Amino acid sequence: MGRRDELIATYADDLRKKCGMEPDMDLLTKVTIGCGPAIYNADASTVASSQAHELETVKDNFLVKKLGLADGPELMDAINSVVETYGKSERNKYRAVVYYMLTKHFGKESVYG
Repeated sequence: MGRRDELIATYADDLRKKCGMEPDMDLLTKVTIGCGPAIYNADASTVASSQAHELETVKDNFLVKKLGLADGPELMDAINSVVETYGKSERNKYRAVVYYMLTKHFGKESVYG
């Protein structure tokens, strides 16, 4: 099993145990691949949800650019909802897991066709 497969298994475990949802493994794999090499970098692989600029980056680079959503207050509401689901006190919020939940939240699975 390669490093990426190990990370995907870790992300699936987080979705089950910390977020209370059964992951769509095909979509989770595609979202993880979409994150690129960032998943292998300790800093880039997580989302610092306590930093406003980090949440803005998620909104601008992922929701607007990748998923093609129009910018509006509902985007930050969704990010905050995902952070709440993951657990505000959870130190390591994996970027791939956050992106996966946002993709599901907005019903944009088709982006990963």
